[in-house]
Amino acid sequence: MNDKEKDILWAPWRIGYVTAPEAEGCIFCNKAASSEDEKNFILYRGEYAFALLNIYPYNNGHLMIAPYTHTGNLTDIEPGILHEMQDTVQRFVSKITDEMQPQGFNIGMNLGRTAGAGIEDHLHIHVVPRWNGDTNFMPVIGDQKVLSESLESAYSRLKL
Repeated sequence: MNDKEKDILWAPWRIGYVTAPEAEGCIFCNKAASSEDEKNFILYRGEYAFALLNIYPYNNGHLMIAPYTHTGNLTDIEPGILHEMQDTVQRFVSKITDEMQPQGFNIGMNLGRTAGAGIEDHLHIHVVPRWNGDTNFMPVIGDQKVLSESLESAYSRLKL
């Protein structure tokens, strides 16, 4: 298959994220340092890591798990921190499954800008619930992504 034969995946609803002004400092460090968990959609705080809703979600319930340690290098993270991050992923897969009944999940990290990291200086794991048919005609035809639940509602359902 050559480049001309590849399908293009359009995600026009992401333009708000792409064109948003860059925040001062690290968004994860800033949110972790704040005590306003509800305002910042922080769902859980552990000893080494925390979970928060993505405010530019691909799907309802899209959340991220980040260490308090500020680094974009996976090899800099202590094993105990990685273990807590993975435990937190497991807890939220269970919570999202109970609350939202998705048919699947995309879970992973984008390491470096070339790999798709929007925030490349602070590691984080994405947990994205998926439903059959959640990619439909609206983003392509209507230039819109339909999310059937507000961030506030998802926050109250998923908070640990």
